Amino acid sequence: MKPSPRQQLHSALILLLGSLCAACAAQAPQRLTLHEAIQKALAANLNGRLASARIDEAEGTHLRRLSAAMLPQVSAQTYANVQNRDLRAFGISLPGMPEVVGPFSNYDFRIYAQQNLYDPIGRHTLKSSERAVDADKLDYRDARDMIVRLTAALYLNAESASARSNAASSRVNDSNALYKLAKDKHDAGTATGVDVLRAQVQLANDKQALLIAQNLYKQSLLALQRAMGSTPGEPLELAESLHFAALKPDEVDSLIQSALAARADYLSLSTQRQGLIEEQLANKARSLPKVSLNGNYGAIGRSIGGVQGTGLIQGQIDFTLYNRDRAGEAQEIASRMRSVDEQIADLRRGIAEDVREALLNLDSAAEQVAVATEGEQLAQRELELSQDRFKEGTANNVEVVTAQDELARAEENFILAVSSHVDAKFALARSLGDTEMNMARFEENQ
Repeated sequence: MKPSPRQQLHSALILLLGSLCAACAAQAPQRLTLHEAIQKALAANLNGRLASARIDEAEGTHLRRLSAAMLPQVSAQTYANVQNRDLRAFGISLPGMPEVVGPFSNYDFRIYAQQNLYDPIGRHTLKSSERAVDADKLDYRDARDMIVRLTAALYLNAESASARSNAASSRVNDSNALYKLAKDKHDAGTATGVDVLRAQVQLANDKQALLIAQNLYKQSLLALQRAMGSTPGEPLELAESLHFAALKPDEVDSLIQSALAARADYLSLSTQRQGLIEEQLANKARSLPKVSLNGNYGAIGRSIGGVQGTGLIQGQIDFTLYNRDRAGEAQEIASRMRSVDEQIADLRRGIAEDVREALLNLDSAAEQVAVATEGEQLAQRELELSQDRFKEGTANNVEVVTAQDELARAEENFILAVSSHVDAKFALARSLGDTEMNMARFEENQ
């Protein structure tokens, strides 16, 4: 049955509404938490992918050294040839014997095998490659910690920019209310034209400040999207807002020891030093014998149908009697060892500095938040009193404009203090190693 025009119209409206809802859903901004931003950045960041690729390369090098030092080497070879020989060239010359014999054929099918039984150089070289793999894995962890720290800082920057934009929007509302009040009082004859003009100027200034704050907020979102590997400009909003939460960390000495046990960059240097020790042992082992077992088995004959099985098995001991290269290699390794030792000592001092600096900033920022909170409350109270005085006609709106500026300064001080406190927590989490885990732990302990 053919639908009526009314039913056709109804169906068309349903389709249109469905399309509009789908379009609205497609344009709905994504709500992003700090944890989600970090996970996206870890998956997309180039430094993390490069560090992961270095692990694969180091594991490949380790596999090659394992094969060369410990695993049997097996190969196969076969050949068939047709040849003749000049006997006189080999010193064979008999009466009646031709000078050149042949042509004759030769077939050989053979499998060769070799196994090292005792290879001190290979053993220590293999251990050195194991330490190299471990060091690259730690470098990967350190790269992830740096990505977490950077992403957290960008998210915090966006939170601060959002807080500034909200504060600027609130000031525009206050200035707009002041302008309407001044205009109403002027129309009633209880305020001067200067009061109206002063309110208009304040409103214009606050609108401009709002536009700047909104633009900075949008720019902070672009930087965050770039770090996450997202398309810049996609609809995005923060699921978390800037807030203050006090943190009571452990004693500084305990934190420094924890950092030395967990910092991936410090552990990587220590692991590299262990690898150099193995290289030194491999260098000393160059004077030791190498024992191996090798052999072959196959078939050889003048024709394919006449081949006979033959084989060989032999033990082999190799000695290095003189090799000046060993002294040069020892000097190279000793120089690299001194370099790593100096880096370890410097990083140890750097970790202590990072932890102490983060704690100082954390304490200072907490005190600043307390002062800024009080200052914001006083500025808000000053604004309310000045507004009341202007409404009652006991003062002009100079006091109100001045109080608005004071409140704006107090709000900015509060945003700076809270941002500094949050950033100090992020810095402390980074200085302790396992940055993402420590950030989550700090949030749980609040």
